[in-house]
Amino acid sequence: MAEAGLASTEDLPPKAPLVEGGQISDHRDGREVVLRLRGIRTQFGDKVIHDNLDFDVFRGEIVGLVGGSGTGKSVLLRTIIGLNRAREGTIEMLGVDTSTLHGKSQREMLARTGVQFQDGALFSSLTVTENIIVPIREHAELEDQTMREIAALKIGMVGLPADTGMKKPSELSGGMRKRASLARALALDPELLFLDEPTAGLDPIGASHYDELVKGLCRNLGLTILMVTHDLDSLNAICDRIAVLLDKRVVVGTMAELLEYDHPWVREYFHGPRGRAARQEHK
Repeated sequence: MAEAGLASTEDLPPKAPLVEGGQISDHRDGREVVLRLRGIRTQFGDKVIHDNLDFDVFRGEIVGLVGGSGTGKSVLLRTIIGLNRAREGTIEMLGVDTSTLHGKSQREMLARTGVQFQDGALFSSLTVTENIIVPIREHAELEDQTMREIAALKIGMVGLPADTGMKKPSELSGGMRKRASLARALALDPELLFLDEPTAGLDPIGASHYDELVKGLCRNLGLTILMVTHDLDSLNAICDRIAVLLDKRVVVGTMAELLEYDHPWVREYFHGPRGRAARQEHK
C-alpha cells in the first residue's frame, strides 16, 4: 500500500513517452547539444546505479540535476567528467565521443570544461592565486606574471576582493572558498561548467547571491552549466531546465513541466512545503 499522501506507481495514469534525451517535451529549438548521454549504465559490484540513461544539455542553458538519496547524482557527474567509467553507453561532450579522447585530445577537452567540486577541493598549501594558476600552468605556456594577472581577473570575476589571492583556503569563509573554487573552474575560459552542490552550506542570503553570480556568468560568458543541487531556491531562480534522476534514468523538463509530472518522488519534492515556498519566493 502506498504511504499516506503518495500514490503508488501502479495508481498513476500512464505517462506520455519521453522524447529524445529524456525530455518531457522537446526543448532543443535548434540549439546545439553540448552534452549528450546515451544508454549510460553505471554499476559498483552488483549494484546498478543508472541503467540505459539518456540525457541532453543544450548550449547556453543552466540545468539542475536533482534526485533522492542514493540515485547517483554525484556518480553521474563524476562519470560525465571522466572520474568514473560507465559500464555501457556513450558520452559526447562538445561534439566529441569522450571514449575516443587520449593524450593531447583529452587535455584539449579538459581545457574546454571547468569543474567546481562540492567541497571546493582547493589545495590547502597554496594561496588562492596559486590554486587558480594550477590549471593554467598545466594547459598553457604563459609567463608567470601573465598567469597571475589572469588569476586576479578571475578573482574579481567571482566577486572576491583583490587581496583574496594572497590568502590560503584556511583563511577564507565557506562562501569565499566556494567563490575561489569557482574562479579556478573558470581559469581556462571553459565552454561547459560543472558545479557540484554549489550552494551547500551557505546561508540563504549567501546562496541567493551565489545563484545570481552563476546566472550572470552564464549570461555574460556564454557558459553552459550542469549543476548538481538539492536547493529548491536555485532550481526556481536560475535553472532553465531540471533533470530528475528516477528509477535509474533521468527525466528532464522545465519547472512547469515537472510540476505536472506524475511520479511520487517528483510530487513530494516539488509540491512539498519547501517546494511551494521556493516557488512563491521566485514568482
